[in-house]
Amino acid sequence: MLTLTYEYKANPTAEQIKLIEHTLNVCRQVWNFALRERKDWLNSRKSPINACSITSEYIIPADALYPNYNTQAKSLTIAKKQYPELKTVNAQVLQQVLRKLETAFIDMKRKGMGFPRFKNRYRMRSYVYPQLGEGQILRGNQIKLPQIGWMEYVKSREIPDGFAMKQVRVVRKASGYFLMFILECNVNVPSPVASGYPRGIDLGLDKFAATSDGELIERPRFLQLLHRKLKLLQRRLKKKQKGSSNRHKLNRKIARLHQRIADTRKDWHFKLAHKLCDDAGMIFVEDIDFRVWAKGMFCKHTLDAGFGQFVSILQWVCWKRGMYFAKVDKDYTSQVCPQCNTHTGKKELKNRIHSCPECGYTTHRDVAAAQVIRNRGLALSAAEGVNALGRSVDQNACGDGLTGTGNSLVKSQKSRNKGREARIHPAS
Repeated sequence: MLTLTYEYKANPTAEQIKLIEHTLNVCRQVWNFALRERKDWLNSRKSPINACSITSEYIIPADALYPNYNTQAKSLTIAKKQYPELKTVNAQVLQQVLRKLETAFIDMKRKGMGFPRFKNRYRMRSYVYPQLGEGQILRGNQIKLPQIGWMEYVKSREIPDGFAMKQVRVVRKASGYFLMFILECNVNVPSPVASGYPRGIDLGLDKFAATSDGELIERPRFLQLLHRKLKLLQRRLKKKQKGSSNRHKLNRKIARLHQRIADTRKDWHFKLAHKLCDDAGMIFVEDIDFRVWAKGMFCKHTLDAGFGQFVSILQWVCWKRGMYFAKVDKDYTSQVCPQCNTHTGKKELKNRIHSCPECGYTTHRDVAAAQVIRNRGLALSAAEGVNALGRSVDQNACGDGLTGTGNSLVKSQKSRNKGREARIHPAS
């Protein structure tokens, strides 16, 4: 089963905006009530029998079961008789809120994530329709949503053939409302096969990326360009009274500026990922936990560059275009010569040139690290039993028919790969 998510800009009417905001408000109330119920149950089990609190204590019967999704969904049905406002929102939408809370508690133990938090009117930003009913759902640039009716959206791309719409998520952002279509196709997609010209990529703060071909890509300062304006707005926000209309307007202005920075960064990441995949058949990067980088001395610059987001986007673009993508060991990539595989020792950060004392190979430090990454990637693919001279890209079904793929890209890639095969330097 293949699942894709397509995002579109929505153009709701004034009445539809009121319905969306009302739904978000009711979903927020359900989330906060259910979370409060779970926290009270957990707090009532913390105090030992012989050491109760002096001030207050949660009193819940000892035989009361833990309020999981099943019990809270049943209580929600009963609560609709007492609170008619709950009936004004689609029942399945409220059930998905409880499911999301259940998932948050599971991820807290499984993934080590933080405890779920209560949501104010700014934090509840989306809700999902798990089922869209029967009949015609799409009509040109319009979609039919339960209780909202036909809503227009900017049809920036067509839905791929063979995909069926399963869910729709309505998202409120600083720049407006968006629709996320969850599409499914009953097909088994094979993993991309290692073939074509290999390329290693080394990421860093001095240069955003260096390729094994010798290309150096400068790091754009997305936040730094608008940091002065953002700093002035946040300074003005400090003087506004909490809860006032002026503070709310200024908060929206700051949010739009943050979204502008994030959208610019993401757009640049996608364009760079496609550029790196244009004339390559295999992409190799280091297996780095960038969350550690984000806690160091250069945390602000690391977060501004968005290395983790770029690696995820690059992996998605490689899959979509039928290219082999792999992560290799990150240790000592800057201390090994890519030509003779000799350990040259640790280099200081100010030393940007790699010069091997054994074979005399000299190049930029980041380019040498990218070449080491490429060599390790080739060795990894060979160790996994992947034939580098196996299937061609046009025989791979990955990403067929998606945006950014096509026969023209495959033909240009095959022609470039033929000319680059002779330039491959195998690992020593």
